[in-house]
Amino acid sequence: MPIQSLFPTQIYSAHLPASGWRKFNDRLRRECQQLRHDDVGGQRWSKKNYPGGYTSYNSACRMHLLSPTFALLERKLNRHVQAYARALELDLEGRELTMTDCWVNIMPQQVVHGLHLHPLSTISGSYYVQTPKGCSAIKFEDPRLDRFMAAPPRKSDCKAEHRPWYLVPAEAGRLVLFESWLRHEVAPNPVKAERISISFNYSWF
Repeated sequence: MPIQSLFPTQIYSAHLPASGWRKFNDRLRRECQQLRHDDVGGQRWSKKNYPGGYTSYNSACRMHLLSPTFALLERKLNRHVQAYARALELDLEGRELTMTDCWVNIMPQQVVHGLHLHPLSTISGSYYVQTPKGCSAIKFEDPRLDRFMAAPPRKSDCKAEHRPWYLVPAEAGRLVLFESWLRHEVAPNPVKAERISISFNYSWF
């Protein structure tokens, strides 16, 4: 057909190397849980802004500079971020994409992470530490959604690239990368066990 696909929204998803990731995730999980216990400022902020859950977004948001384990995660992520930037054909003008933020999210049952984006960043992502069976996926929004004037709904079995929303399942040991302007959310966690993830931003300026 004489149709050309333009302006793609590309999401990168990959697993850390197969060997040793479970042991590494155990280390991360213990540190995430210890941080929640120790981070009084984060507890206060989460009580108001992240009801029922815990995030170090407003307190310990540069964990890659505070913890050797998180610094190792940064090193593991770097090659994926570089591969994603190449796929996007970004012209970085000789500058490096650098991790600027890295924080913890713990979502007990019914905790929600509302629709948002990551301002003043270039590439953002999540790495999944603990994902109990049935926990919520990350949900991405078509960035053109507010411009769909008089547009009929899509067929229920339409291709992924035609959907107004797209779900990427949360899977322990997997990372998801996206451009920071892309809005996303996590629906309420429907299971009793905690969903633990690490979010991060990379910038080039």
